[in-house]
This record gives sequence, structure tokens and C-alpha cells, in this order.
Amino acid sequence: MVDFILWVLQNIVLAPYHLLMAVFNPGSWLNWANPEAVMRFIYYGASVELFFVVFTTFLVLTVLGLAWKREILWGCVRGLEGMANTIGRIAAWAGLLMVLQQVMIVFLQRIFRVAEIELGPLGTAFAQDLSWWAEELKLYNAMVVALCVTYTFVQGGHVRVDLFYSKVKYGTKRVIDMFGCMVFMLPAITITYLYAWFFMWRHLMTPAVTATSDLDRMLMQARIFRWNVETIGFSPNGFNAYFLFKILIVAFCVLTFLHALAFFWRSLLELLEGEESEGKYLDRDSIGNESEEIEHAIHSGST
Repeated sequence: MVDFILWVLQNIVLAPYHLLMAVFNPGSWLNWANPEAVMRFIYYGASVELFFVVFTTFLVLTVLGLAWKREILWGCVRGLEGMANTIGRIAAWAGLLMVLQQVMIVFLQRIFRVAEIELGPLGTAFAQDLSWWAEELKLYNAMVVALCVTYTFVQGGHVRVDLFYSKVKYGTKRVIDMFGCMVFMLPAITITYLYAWFFMWRHLMTPAVTATSDLDRMLMQARIFRWNVETIGFSPNGFNAYFLFKILIVAFCVLTFLHALAFFWRSLLELLEGEESEGKYLDRDSIGNESEEIEHAIHSGST
């Protein structure tokens, strides 16, 4: 136990050094014309060093916000929630695009007997079989799920399975929220990210990389590095850009991780400032119907 504590403290102390090294040496991990830089990017993208840089930044901001100005934490909350809302509101339009494209496919296939659709943006022709466009609808659905998850969280759209939450006091609710972030939300999404990160890269390049590979081994593998983006579809003429789904999984993990931090800070600040701060700076969309908004609040557990 003592060794583990010393290991954690050592990594926290080294976190500023690792951050400065990354900031002042971008070419060593961002120059993707160099295979070794790509391998460093892959390795550090799911490394202990990155985790403790994020964790130390979280600790520093929390301490500064509590000991100096709470507006620092409120600024972080507003920024992260604003990012979640912006990304979600844009990605939500994929739902409309999905419906319109499905209607177009049905008309072209059943009425006009068209075999393919060709687009020519900026003079560049892009033609694909109707089955390709039909399978591509899965991508729009994945975009809504992966990119709107934190937007839905901010809006209170997730259904809460409530056993006792609604019956407890205001302060107890905030403690439960903080405990849930630290014990359930952050560990679960961190583990998911670690798997998703290397899963994504195995479908973008060769040789295959794993979570157990150390940096020296990956730098040796850089000698035979080449891009090998997955373009295999489930059917002969079907959608063949399934690597985009792997990228969306990673984006989902990053957004959820960041919002878990924002939700922890919001719960902490609302606990310290009392009931009058509940929903402070919260940017939620208005449904426009009072009865529907009350029903939505009941199902989401926000009332």
C-alpha cells in the first residue's frame, strides 16, 4: 500500500514535467510524417503519464477553486457544459439527415428503380450503390448516440433509475452525485477509453498495437509502420468506412470523461453554496410546453 501511494505521489509530481515536455516538443508526437511520432502519440494517448497530467490538472483546479475563487470552477463547469451543448446540438441534426436520406433511398429504390446515388461537390464525383447509402444510416445513429450523450446529460434527458435519490435531502443528493462520478462514472469510462483507443488504432494502421506494449517496443514497430485504414464492409456494395465508428467510440469516452469532471465540480459547488445555487449557469433547452417539461423533469429525476 505504501509503495502504491509513493507511486501515485511520484506521478503527480512528475505530471507538470510531462506536460511541459509535450507542449515544448510537439514535433516528437505531432509530426505524423515520422512513424515514430505516430507511435509516441498512440502510446501516450492511453498512458499513465497522460492520466496523471489530467488528474493533477483536476486536483490543481479543484484546490484553486476552493481555496481562492470558486468562479474558477464555475468557469470550468460552464465551459465543459457549453462544449457538451454545442457538440450535441450540432450532432443532433444527424437525426434529421438520417430521416431525409432514408426517405430519399425509399423513393429512389422503390419508385424510380435507381441503383446508385452520385454526388459531385466542388466538381468531385462520389458515386455509391444504394445499399452503401442505406448502411451509412448507421453512422448517423452512432453520431447521435456518441456525440449527444453529454448534451443529453446536461439537459437532464437520461432516465434516472431512482431507488431513494428523490427522497433524500438536497445535500445528500449532491454527495451521491459526487460519489457516483468518482466511483462509477470516471473509472468505467476510463477503462472503456483504454480499450477503445487501441481498438481504434488497430483499424487505422499496421502493425497492431496493444495496451501491453511499452514505448521502446512501439518505436521498434515504427520501422514497419504504414497506414491501413479499414475499408471492409459487411456486404459487397455496403458501407465501408467502419473505422469512423471506432473514432466515435473514443470521442464518446473523451466527452463523457470531461463531463464527469464538470458534473463533479457542479455537485461540489452546489453543495457548498446551498440550494440557491442549484442549476446555476445551467443552459437547458426549453420544450415550450409546461406539462411536457414537468413530465420530462420527473422522468429524469431533476425534480
